Amino acid sequence: MAGCDPVTEPPASDLTPYRTVVGDALPALDERLSAELDKVNAAATPGVAPPRELTVQVLDDDGELAAGMSGWTWGLAAGIGLTWVREEARGHGLGAELLTSFEDEARVRGCAHVFVTSFTFQAPGFYERHGYRVIFRWEDVPTVRSADVHFRKDL
Repeated sequence: MAGCDPVTEPPASDLTPYRTVVGDALPALDERLSAELDKVNAAATPGVAPPRELTVQVLDDDGELAAGMSGWTWGLAAGIGLTWVREEARGHGLGAELLTSFEDEARVRGCAHVFVTSFTFQAPGFYERHGYRVIFRWEDVPTVRSADVHFRKDL
């Protein structure tokens, strides 16, 4: 739970000098995990360039963020992690601009497909209208009667 103090579990046995610590977000931990997994991934995919972040921004006349998308490319795959359009800017084609720009850059980087997830209370219809097809649907996530919908689009 957010705001709780970390819980430290005793070692699993007297033979293992390890302890488990549970807590809230730790950016340094995320960085370490990412770096360690990058090593594993590089060893498993020789000759493939490492993952690269990919971002797209739409700025208003004042230079303020009106919409943004962030994700990654790696080998033949691209993934969209976050998409957001400012409330008063919705319905003006900014989301489509983000998606088109993201897909275009993914193609330039050699990607053949894009993956994205969206909760049913977010924008699954948006992705479907832009040619994404459902590959998996996880029901009752994060709440009853909602779902986490996973999409793929071949470029």
